Parts: sequence; structure tokens; C-alpha cells
Amino acid sequence: MDTLDAFNSAIQRRSPSGLTLEHVIQRRAYSFCQNTNVAGNNPDAGSAQSSSSNSPSLSSFLSTLVPTFLLALVFVTLFLVLRTRFKRNYEPRTFLGSLRPQERSPALPNGLFNWFGTFSKVPDSFILNHQSLDGFLLLRYLKVASATCLVGCFITWPVLFPVNATGHGGQKQLDLLAFGNVVDKNRYYAHVFIAWIFLGFVFYMVARESIYYVNLRQAYLLSPLYANRMSSRTVLFTSVPRDYLDEGILRRMFGKHVKNLWIANDCEEIEQLVEERDKVAMKLEAAETKLIKLANTNRLKAMKKGKQTGGALGAADEANGESGSVAAKWVPIKKRPTHRLKPVIGKKVDTINWCRSELERLIPKIDALQATHRAGNGKFIPSVFIEFYHQSEAQSAYQSLSHHHALHMAPRFIGVNPDEVIWKNLKINWASRVVRNILTITFVVLLIVFWSIPVGFVGILSNINSLIQLAPWLGWLHKIPSQIFGVIQGLLPSVLLAVLMALLPIILRLMARLSGAPSLSAVELRTQNSYFGFQVVQVFLITTLTSAASASVTSILCKPGEAPNLLATNLPKASNFYISYFVLQGLTISSGALLGIAGLILFKLLGKFLDTTPRKMYKRWSTLSGLGWGTVFPVYTNLTVIAITYSIIAPLVLGFATIGLYLVYLAYRYNLLFVFNTDVDTKGLVYPRALQQTTTGAYLAIVCLIGLFGIKAAPGPIVLMVVFLIFIILFHMSLNSALGPLLKFLPKSLEAEEESLLASEDGNGIASTAEKGNGVSTSTDSVGPPVKDLGPAPHKKPNFITKFLRPDLYTDYHTLRRLVPRGFADISYDPVVERDAYYHPSISSQTPLLWVPRDEAGVSRQECRHSGKVIPMTDEGAGFDEKGNITWDQENSRPPIWQEKIYY
Repeated sequence: MDTLDAFNSAIQRRSPSGLTLEHVIQRRAYSFCQNTNVAGNNPDAGSAQSSSSNSPSLSSFLSTLVPTFLLALVFVTLFLVLRTRFKRNYEPRTFLGSLRPQERSPALPNGLFNWFGTFSKVPDSFILNHQSLDGFLLLRYLKVASATCLVGCFITWPVLFPVNATGHGGQKQLDLLAFGNVVDKNRYYAHVFIAWIFLGFVFYMVARESIYYVNLRQAYLLSPLYANRMSSRTVLFTSVPRDYLDEGILRRMFGKHVKNLWIANDCEEIEQLVEERDKVAMKLEAAETKLIKLANTNRLKAMKKGKQTGGALGAADEANGESGSVAAKWVPIKKRPTHRLKPVIGKKVDTINWCRSELERLIPKIDALQATHRAGNGKFIPSVFIEFYHQSEAQSAYQSLSHHHALHMAPRFIGVNPDEVIWKNLKINWASRVVRNILTITFVVLLIVFWSIPVGFVGILSNINSLIQLAPWLGWLHKIPSQIFGVIQGLLPSVLLAVLMALLPIILRLMARLSGAPSLSAVELRTQNSYFGFQVVQVFLITTLTSAASASVTSILCKPGEAPNLLATNLPKASNFYISYFVLQGLTISSGALLGIAGLILFKLLGKFLDTTPRKMYKRWSTLSGLGWGTVFPVYTNLTVIAITYSIIAPLVLGFATIGLYLVYLAYRYNLLFVFNTDVDTKGLVYPRALQQTTTGAYLAIVCLIGLFGIKAAPGPIVLMVVFLIFIILFHMSLNSALGPLLKFLPKSLEAEEESLLASEDGNGIASTAEKGNGVSTSTDSVGPPVKDLGPAPHKKPNFITKFLRPDLYTDYHTLRRLVPRGFADISYDPVVERDAYYHPSISSQTPLLWVPRDEAGVSRQECRHSGKVIPMTDEGAGFDEKGNITWDQENSRPPIWQEKIYY
């Protein structure tokens, strides 16, 4: 209101008549009415007939489709050509040495088109077995959403298209097929009963997929692949009272089933020291590499001039000499790497010598502090990791009430990977967690509600001329030079909008962290909720309402009494925007995701200019792109919500949604199989949340229909839709009540059954996942081919309809456990790894191994020998080519700094 008042005041100051903003709008609307004869001579002023006489829906659709299709065609053509030339960017999962052999995907043929067959033959379940449950379920969601929209086409089109097209509402082109073209109230019963059928089908799909997920989750989490991991047997307790931060008390609480126990420590001091050590170590590595490369370059120049350079044998003899003596032959003292201790004014020092002295000071100090923390002499914070001998014992502790006071030793988490822990949040107590939760939720809600303000400001910048017409006092903007004015109105809004949209996920993830989420997976799940709220409110609802309102505002000002009819007519017309939106998503977004041109350019450019050490080169080569589940799922969940919401009002949307979602599915299928990696594992919990969020579309569709029937004064359809709404709410509540615990906990009945099935399948009568008596399980005997094949499913192969209608029978636990691999990896742990698993990383952090390129002059060997007295350093696996460029062994892809992935 302050902004509006200021705007009005400015108008009054510039206008002698004292016009306010409302007066300006009304006067300009009246002028529009006069010019178009809406206010006087046209008897159909403000009616649906006049508003649709020149419907631009088809031309707008074609103007979107043609350039979008051409752009998508260019993207796909470039992808087909570049795919064969840049395998690191388009097929890294087929060969990358940093992946275990069982994690790699099958190689594709090198032709432009002959790889389609191989690609189509790889099942989606390959992603479940070789990458992650989350990736598999993302593909399943896109398939289910596309199939739901396709079935919606079969349900709605044969009935609603004829009803709408012959509705005598005077609409044209695509608007002819929408709800706004129906005048006869009795025809609305067709919309009611089709809504019952399709929206009922949507809820059935949600229920069916929820049952599927529950069974798949149980099969995955109870399989030897997961059940033997440390994380499956470890429970994180937060907000632990100070009196309970004692190993003896905790062991008495949870009994003899406790195997290991880690009380979280306040590691602020040691964390700073470790960060400083690693920073200095990388500085030393960069300086050593720079020195070695400079010496090699000068040696090559000398060789070109015909000077004697000496052999590697002689250099090897000098490796034991004085530090830097070999390099001094090729690099003057003044050319050695130096830096200032403070920017600009600091003392300039020799970087290599300074780093060595700093590491001599830091490393012993860190080692002593690490030993102190391991001995339990650190300062405790209110969080505890407790590892149990068996998964069932961990589940029992997770499901039980651990403390007699509210919010103490809660919330609890199971399956937390040590690499995903947000250690700073473990020190938050229960009171602080409550306050943080309230504040962050409030901030996110306000952010979602008021996000239109900065976006609206960007929109104003993109249309300054119209703003000047509305407010003449802004005419001074035309005095700006035309070049600058063009940048302000053209380029600046696009840049600002891109920055705003890029900042939003960062802000939402930051809020999730500040709320106290203890792990990256918890952050993603919280971000999924908030980002979906943003998508629905800002991308869908506000866009829809403003589109409908803007189409009616001038006519409403001319004839306010026609407002209900105008809104009822123009709300369905907003669907035309989403038809174009689905075309854009389906063609350009999917083809752009395949091409990944930005990633390719950045990979090449950044690698060329920033990768100055073998370590940086290896990290860029071996690090695969990941997906942020919290911001990926909501985008496509919202697309599904839009399609469902418009399914009855404008059923044509369903057809474009089907095609668009399926094209996105194909793009993500390729990338998940051959390009992407999984950085955060939510154990598939993003999927049931996406299913629950999808029901938003059904509720919005029902509410919109009730509102439209109310505007049209059709009491019969209103009553029927209200009854259906009550039924849907009761069904939804019952579904959540029944499946809620199964989404969170593992049932004991299946734990015993899984051991029995594994024993019979292995053919030895003894469960391979647990040792009789105490249930000790640190490794699995099922690695490699199982003794017996799992065999066929425990029921006859059903037909499609039977399988679809009985997910409880044909996608049950016994069937879906055949999708989960048994011999994927050896789940066993080195004693040191097991001891340090849930310590703060600074407690378990080892002194890094430095890696430099080997040169023929022997500089690298001497530097390794002298720096190695302080910190480990090697020159194996990297060198120089004939031009003096740094190279490393990409074929092996396992250099000295490579570390095998630990399946926590």
C-alpha cells in the first residue's frame, strides 16, 4: 500500500486535476470502451460473444509450436552429432573409471541413430539396480503422470469435446473446445460425471502408486544390498538431554543390541584447523605443480636451442640433494612461486617453503586433537548416532519413544549416510529447533506470497513504454539515450528474471538448512514441499488468475454486472497459455536437457583455464552432474497438477500434457542411464510426497468447477460436486491413515520372512544376512551370483487389467524384491572406517596426499622427497606431453588420489 500511495501522490503532483491511479485506470478503460463501441452501440458489450469473435488461441498456439519445434530439432540434431564426439559429456557412465564396474551402464553404438535400439532395451529398473531408488522413481512418476493424462484424454475427449463444441457460447478456434463455450446449464452434468470418473481415477492412481512404493521400499530396504549397510542399522537421535550424553547410560537404555555409539562433538576448533591444513596443502600442491611445469617448459625451450639438458638418471642422483637444487637449474630464484601473507601489503614469501613450515605446525596439532576427540574427551553436543547389530533392532529403536519428555531425543532419523550429515545442525536443541521451524516456514510462506513483487518489477522494466502511457510523469525516461533505454527494457529484465529464478532454489535450501534439518536428504525433502508450494501459487494460480482477470478487466469496468459471466468465460481461456507451456516444456526443455550445451561449454572452458593441477583435472573428469530432487520433482508435479486442474475445464490440455511429460521422461531416462549421478539419497521418499502433491490438481479442479457452476447459477452440478469433494476428502484421509506408517517404518513380519526367503534361495537353510543368536551383520554372503536364482514371481502372470486393478497382489513385496539386486557390492567395512564412520569429518580427516606431474628433469622427484617429509606427495600417474601440457592417465581413471566409494 505504501508503494501505491506513493504512486498516487506522484500522479497528483504531476496532474493539475489531482487524478489518482484508480481514476487513471477508469478513464483509460472508459476511453477503450468508447473506441470499441463497448459502452454504447454494441449490444453484446462485455459478453462472451464479443470477447471471442477474434479468438487468437490457434494462432498463438501455432506461433509457439513452430519456433519451439524448430529449436528442439536443432537441439536434438546437435545432440546426435556431439554425442559421438564427446563421450565424457554424453556417456560418462559407460566407461568412467571412478565408477565401479557394476555401477556402469552398457555402452551405446557410435552411430547417429543405431543406438536407439540399445537404449530402448535397457529397462528402467537398471537405474534402480545401478544408481538410485530416487532416479528410478523419478522416471516412474513421469511415466505415471503421462499415462494418467493419456487415460484422461480417453475419458474426457469423447464426451466433453462434443458437449463443449456445440455449447453455443460463440467461442472460436481452441476456445470452442473449452467449458466457456457452454451456455445450457443442463450440459454441465456431463462435466460433473466425467469429473467424477477422471478425478476418481487420479486418486486411484495415487493409491495404487503409494502401494507400489510401499512394497518397493520394503523390498529395497530389506534386501542384503541395503540391510547390511551401516546406515540401515544406525539411528540418529537429536535434542538429546545433557544427562543422557553418556555412553554408559545410552547402552543401558538400548541394551545389548548396541554395537557402536558416537556422541557428536563440538568440533569448531579442529574443523578450522583441518580447513586451514587442507587449504595450505592445496596451495603447496599448486605451487609445486607450477614450479615443475615452469622448469619443464624452460627445459623444453633449451632443448629446442640445442643445449645439453642432462638425463633423468642424473636428475635422479640429485633428488637427495638440497631442496630446490634441481629446479634451480631451470628456474631462477626470482621466478619461484611466491605470495603475500596479506593482500597487497603483506610480506612476500616463497610459497613452497612457507607451506611446508605451516604444515609442520598444523599436522601434529590436528593429530593430537583428533586423538582427544576419539578418546571421548571433547565437548559433547545434543546428538547421538547409535549403530545396532541388526536392522530390526535399529528399526525398533527408531519406532519407539525414547524419552519421557516431549521433543527430547526427537526427531529421530534412520538410514542417514555420514556423507550427508549437516554437522552444524546437530548442536541445535529442541527449543531452538521449534523456533527455527516457525521462522523458516513463515519466511518461505511470505516469500511465496510476495514473490510477485520482484517479478512484477522485472515485468514493468520490460514494458516501460506502456508504463509511461499509464503514468505520463515517467516521460523523463525517454530522455535516456536509446541504446541504454534498449538495454534497460530488453536485456536487463531477462537477466534479472534469470537471477531471481536461480536464487529461489538456493534460498529455499538455505531455509531448510536453517530450520535444523540434520541431513542433505532432509533438506531436499523440505525443499520439495516449499518449492512445490511456490510452483503452484506463482507459476500456476497467480498466472491463471491474472490471465483471466486481465482478459476481462476492461469489459468489467465498462459493465460491472457482467463480471461473473466474463470470469467464467475467460478462466477456461487461460488454458491456452498452458497448452503453449506444455509445448515449451515437452520440446525445448527435454531437448535442451539432452543437449546440455551449457554443461559442455563450461566443462571445456573451465577445464582449459582453471584446471592447473592433475587433481583439478581428475576431479572435473570424474565428477558427474547430480540432480537436486527437491527442485526437480516439484516442476513436473506442478505440470501434472495443471493438467489435472484443466482436465474438465479445457480437456485439450491433457493431450499436450501427455506428449510433453513423455518427452521429458525420455530425456531424463537417457541422462539418468548415461550421464547423471546421485549425490543425495532420500530412499525414494520424494516419490510419495510427489504423489500426495499431485492430488492438489484434483482438489483445484473440483473447487474451480464448483466456482464456475456457482457463477453460472447451476445448483444441481454444485451439489453433486460438493458431495464428490466430501467423498474424496474422506477417501484421501483414510488412505493416508492406512499407508502413513508403512511409508516411514519397516514391518517386523517382512524382516523375518526376508531371512527365511534368503536362506531357502541360497540353499543352505541359514539366513545369509544375520548370524544366529546375536544377529551380527557386517558383511553379506550373497555377494556375487546367488546360489539359487530368485525364480519366477509367486503367482501366475496376470493380464494387464488384473495387474492394474490389484497392485496389492501383483506388485507385492515378493514380486518387487526381484527387482533389487543381491550381488551388487561387497558390503563390508575396514575396522578404521567402521570406527570413524559417524565421527565429525574433521575428527576422521586424514592428511591429504598431494599429487604433482612427473617431469624428465627430476624436479618432481626431488620435490616429492623433500615435501614428503612434511606431507605425503607423489608424482605417479601424471606427466607432461611433448608440448609441455599436463596430462594424466585417463584410461585407468584411478590415480593415486582415487578413493573407493564406501557404501555406508
